[in-house]
Amino acid sequence: MNSRVHPNFKTKYRVSNWPEYDQALVQRGDLTLWISPGAVEAWSAKPSGRRGAPSKYSDLAIETALTVRLLFHLPLRQTEGFLRSLFDLMGLGLDVPDHTTLSRRSSTLKVNLGVLLSKKPIHLIIDSSGLSIVGEGEWAAAKHGGGGKRGWRKLHLGVDAHGIIQTPILTKSNVDDVTTGIKIIKATKGKLTRVTADAAYDAVGFYEAAKSRGASVVVPPSASASVTGRGPRSAERDRTIRQVEKLGRREWKKRSGYHRQGAVENAFFRYKTILGGKLHARGLSAQKVEVAIGCKILNRMLGCGRPRSVGIAR
Repeated sequence: MNSRVHPNFKTKYRVSNWPEYDQALVQRGDLTLWISPGAVEAWSAKPSGRRGAPSKYSDLAIETALTVRLLFHLPLRQTEGFLRSLFDLMGLGLDVPDHTTLSRRSSTLKVNLGVLLSKKPIHLIIDSSGLSIVGEGEWAAAKHGGGGKRGWRKLHLGVDAHGIIQTPILTKSNVDDVTTGIKIIKATKGKLTRVTADAAYDAVGFYEAAKSRGASVVVPPSASASVTGRGPRSAERDRTIRQVEKLGRREWKKRSGYHRQGAVENAFFRYKTILGGKLHARGLSAQKVEVAIGCKILNRMLGCGRPRSVGIAR
């Protein structure tokens, strides 16, 4: 039986830098926690000059605690105890934010993904996936009544060709992909050369947003797509529809390089494998901060080393 996941026409790849990549994977599991003198100095918040009681902890302290919490899958109270024990072992005289402070500050924290602005044009790859949120589950619904529907959010990612997350956006589940995809195109810093996405982003507005950034679009048209002669239209989208009709969808994907869509799918796989498939924060603002910290963790891990794959001749 032929595999639909790995069909015969798909190119096979092998990792050409396995020794270096192997060491990078080992390094990702290193539990060494190093706090620089600058971080110790910046742990306490500086006076803001505004009226009212000043904050005791800086944004660096809050982000550090929330990063440890997310990486090790800890509730807020256990995060407080975990950091306190670490600081005692390290001999640091630093106070640890309590769980109520972490919960309150997590809604307003500004997180920098730490992505360096590339000098080369970016091939932006966009997709979305669902993350479950805390809600009434099936067992509770069966016992106490109710529909038993689990809530979820939609995580939209824009990654480059190397899998580095450039722009994450978390929305409610009823927000459509095209609207958020346009926001990702506009929010991504640097020069764009190409934007790749799946058929859910087959819309004139998506093409126009990429065109405004000087980028071409690789999006397979939907099954019912046709060249339009009136109303809003995109010449590039019409050209893609004609190419798919002429070559066939499979051959078009091979020639257009649509297979690079796998980079963002791999990013979602890494997120859900390492950080989990559900959000721990309750409010949407705190959930956005949680996602930003999670993407920063994944970028740091990828910075330790990534595989260089080469196609194997068939």
